[in-house]
Amino acid sequence: MASIVNINYLAVLSAAISNMIIGFLWHGPLFGKQWMNLMGFTPKSMKSMKVTPKQAIAGGFVSAVIMSYVMAHFVGYVQASSIMDGLQVGFWLWLGFVATVMIGKVLWEGKPFKLFAINSGYWLVAMIVMGGILAVWR
Repeated sequence: MASIVNINYLAVLSAAISNMIIGFLWHGPLFGKQWMNLMGFTPKSMKSMKVTPKQAIAGGFVSAVIMSYVMAHFVGYVQASSIMDGLQVGFWLWLGFVATVMIGKVLWEGKPFKLFAINSGYWLVAMIVMGGILAVWR
């Protein structure tokens, strides 16, 4: 077991906020219309969802904080201390845990590969940015 990792909670919070900003841009102006179409959503169906936008944002933020906190441990375990180290941590965690899980939606659920590319692309960008923040701001 690796030694205890010192966590910079301000870095964890900043990385989580970066995740939310990237998500807003990714699922809004960058790929929002394509994503909604591939998901089969319409503006009307979005309004009738069980979770309100405020609840979704709050839940997403809690999830981003947890992810950032866990990622901070990985950054500490591998002693990442440069931007490149952090980007690599984000990349390898994305490849090993996010992309491999998300590809199941294509293989088993029949979702289009383009949807996988949009969704996993978001997580790739978010995780490498988070890893960079967490490695540099230790």
